[in-house]
Amino acid sequence: MSTSHPSSPSPGKGPAPGTGPTPGTGTGGAPRADRGAFSGRTAFIFAAIGSAVGLGNIWRFPAVAYDNGGGAFILPYLVALLTAGIPLLFVDYAIGHRWRGSPPMAWRRLTRWTEFIGWWQVLICVVIAVYYALIIAWAMNYTVFSFDTRWGDDPGAFFGSFTRALEGADATVAFDYVPPVLITCILVWVAIVLVMVLGVHNGISKSAMIFIPLLVIMFVILVVRAMMLPGAFTGLNAFFRPNWGALLSPGVWVAAYGQIFFSLSVAFGIMLTYASYLKKNTDLTGSGLVVGFANSSFEILAGIGVFSALGFMAQAQGVAVDEVVSSGIGLAFIAFPAIIGEAPGGALIGVLFFGSLVLAGFTSLVSIVEVVISAIGDKFGLSRVPATLLVTVPLGLFSIAVFPTTMGLALLDVMDNWANQYGIVGAALVSTVVLVYLVRALPTLRDHLNLRGSFRLGTGWTVSVAVIVPIVLGVSLIASTIDLIGGEGTYSGYPLWFNIVFGWLMALSLVVGGVVLSLLPWPRDSNLNRPDSDGDELAPPVVPGTGLSGHDVATPHQLRPAGPQDGRP
Repeated sequence: MSTSHPSSPSPGKGPAPGTGPTPGTGTGGAPRADRGAFSGRTAFIFAAIGSAVGLGNIWRFPAVAYDNGGGAFILPYLVALLTAGIPLLFVDYAIGHRWRGSPPMAWRRLTRWTEFIGWWQVLICVVIAVYYALIIAWAMNYTVFSFDTRWGDDPGAFFGSFTRALEGADATVAFDYVPPVLITCILVWVAIVLVMVLGVHNGISKSAMIFIPLLVIMFVILVVRAMMLPGAFTGLNAFFRPNWGALLSPGVWVAAYGQIFFSLSVAFGIMLTYASYLKKNTDLTGSGLVVGFANSSFEILAGIGVFSALGFMAQAQGVAVDEVVSSGIGLAFIAFPAIIGEAPGGALIGVLFFGSLVLAGFTSLVSIVEVVISAIGDKFGLSRVPATLLVTVPLGLFSIAVFPTTMGLALLDVMDNWANQYGIVGAALVSTVVLVYLVRALPTLRDHLNLRGSFRLGTGWTVSVAVIVPIVLGVSLIASTIDLIGGEGTYSGYPLWFNIVFGWLMALSLVVGGVVLSLLPWPRDSNLNRPDSDGDELAPPVVPGTGLSGHDVATPHQLRPAGPQDGRP
């Protein structure tokens, strides 16, 4: 369905004095979409880095790098960053910035029938938000536990007794609450509600501008302290020692692309949403490069800190480094507590490490929840506070009711695996194929990015998005499916019904839910047809295979599809 747009002044010219729209209204007196905005590029960059730098940077990257060639892994990692991570980041920025909306509204404005992709992305964020808070809650508890190394000599047994988690074949639906986790889960959601109610500028960007520098300072201190431990350089040697033969393995390259893809928060609505709050003449490509390289720099810093600590642990136990390497929850809540318990000044290391997990997790959770708030706000034309409460209260109540229980760990494990493999990867693959081959939107996105971008995009970007990204995502999806279906036993040893209900059916419901939501009409008071927050008319839908043109335009949004006047059909 096409959208009619109110008339606007000629490109590059503002309205005559006294004739512009009144505050709160657009051209023709129509009410503007009051969605909030970042105060500037710096605020956006901090918020985007806050989203990208999450738990995976700290507990996933070091082990992935070590298992896939050590120092040699940096080469495929950088190739993946430049040929997939940053190009996809630019795609998200262009869609959100040009069509000034949450994922469902921006995709609908891009081309009507693609709205389902936006809702699919929103539902992925709903699923991730409800379980992500549990990990932050654990990290908050462990920050306190670090002061007296409460886990004692057996961190593995302590974690089991602390979470009271039902594991393997014992996993089932159970609502036996774990009081310490319940309390910290409530605190996480109270903090989220407070930050989100404050809005894009006062809440999201200001919290990121405080937490991200604090996170970096804490982690640098942690790394320096870890490097002073006995055996630290043995760990660093294991981490950085290159295995050049690993570069001949396709699996190493797939692992590099997978790490970049998950780590940058691309293709599931976050960066698209954040870009919609940017000023119109922001340098999008320059900002993307800053975010991409800042995220990767933090991952390498995390690798140095983690492997310094693992080197100490290996020396203390008299074993090789490869015998103590772990990732994910095992690294964070079992391996690191063991290190903290044995290291001189372990309490400081513990507070810094788990405090870093809390900060990294919190800024990422803020960005995940914002995707849902923006979508609901746009759909119903709500102001900030009602939209925030309508989203965060139900999300928080569900998260608090389900995850601080004995089934919380098993649910988190299954939902995270399927939400990542069949939610994020699936949505990214579908959206890329739709953009490139069905809508043929890349010329439009490229020209929008290039008008104010300090790094101009050309054939290399097009090839990356059109060829490299779909191949890598497709291979990753196929490999994950073969692994899950063809592996011995069930995922993590959980009952088959548990994996089907909370894994396969959950992932399928995200797709079906996205399609159903896209078919529901938008209320008259929604933001869909309102002028943007500046009172300007909306950018028109994509004309397949056609770039943009314009002379002396004030913003990229005033560029229009090229036509005969530009010497093009």
